[in-house]
Amino acid sequence: MSAAFDPQALPPLREVIARFGLDARKALGQNFLLDLNLTGRIARSAGDMTGVTVVEIGPGPGGLTRALLATKAKHVIAIERDHRFIEALQDVIQAADGRLSIVEADALDVDPIAIAPAPRAIVANLPYNVATPLLIGWLGRIEEFVSLTLMFQKEVADRLVAKPGSKAYGRLSVITQWRSDARVLFNLPAKAFTPPPKVESTIVHLTPRANPEPAEWKALEQVTAAAFGQRRKMLRQSLKSLGNAEALLAAAGIEPTARAEEVDVAGFAALARAFRKG
Repeated sequence: MSAAFDPQALPPLREVIARFGLDARKALGQNFLLDLNLTGRIARSAGDMTGVTVVEIGPGPGGLTRALLATKAKHVIAIERDHRFIEALQDVIQAADGRLSIVEADALDVDPIAIAPAPRAIVANLPYNVATPLLIGWLGRIEEFVSLTLMFQKEVADRLVAKPGSKAYGRLSVITQWRSDARVLFNLPAKAFTPPPKVESTIVHLTPRANPEPAEWKALEQVTAAAFGQRRKMLRQSLKSLGNAEALLAAAGIEPTARAEEVDVAGFAALARAFRKG
């Protein structure tokens, strides 16, 4: 069924943009990826989507949408908040033969688990201005997804996979790696986009971590916020806002002279458990 979908049979994306007057809006973080070779590469990098319902965020003129429909995905659900693109995507909807649904909404207000049956995955060129809050929301229930294949600003992607001891290692690194196995797939230059952003972009693939360290989400957030909020200070100082910092560190088996950037995910999970018990 999916093999019948041919992205090349549809009008060129630049023609669609011109016909509907679809200028990219900076306020919505819009940068269009029009190279079908690149959108195809992103779709393929998500892995085998046979029988999977794929959720896309911000399809815009539909470049990645076309590529996803060319895979063996069972269905594609695209969430778009900009009404201008709904009409522009009608040609793709017709060509998709019932495999494409458009949800007109802000992705921050949509629960992808509620709209997409399992098995489900998310594949998206995320708008930079909402990429991190969207990811945090999905990480809390990542076991509900086969995978997340997402485009971030390169600086953010580097933080997702950063290891202890590096400058990029921080709260986002800990929470991401606690809940998922994250790996960088490839970078996209600014010139690949219309209009070109001022930064490089990176595709990251995340899958649910099989056995995450036991910890409570809220406690881990509080511990990492305190620790990285004063990352240059020793933890015995930066964790004072949580109570008896020395006792917390002792319970977690962490040296009081350690700094946040030196503690791995397991160490922060241990701190979160100690904080929760206290």
